[in-house]
Amino acid sequence: MQAVEVKSFLEGKLPGTVIEVEGEGCNFQLNVISDELAALSPVKRQQSIYAHLNPWIADGSIHAVTMKFFSSAAWAERT
Repeated sequence: MQAVEVKSFLEGKLPGTVIEVEGEGCNFQLNVISDELAALSPVKRQQSIYAHLNPWIADGSIHAVTMKFFSSAAWAERT
């Protein structure tokens, strides 16, 4: 699995969300930029991503995912 596949898939499932993905194979690090998700609790944020990735996790295509969440303003301050 490639990072571009994960990025394209998640952005298609989460309109208005920008996802920066690093990694390849079965280990990925996600920077999720979304005002909507940033407003949720940490558990709810992760659940919103895992809900879409679970089929790939279940079949072994993805083994490990780490996530960081940012509002668009917080992301702009980082760059």
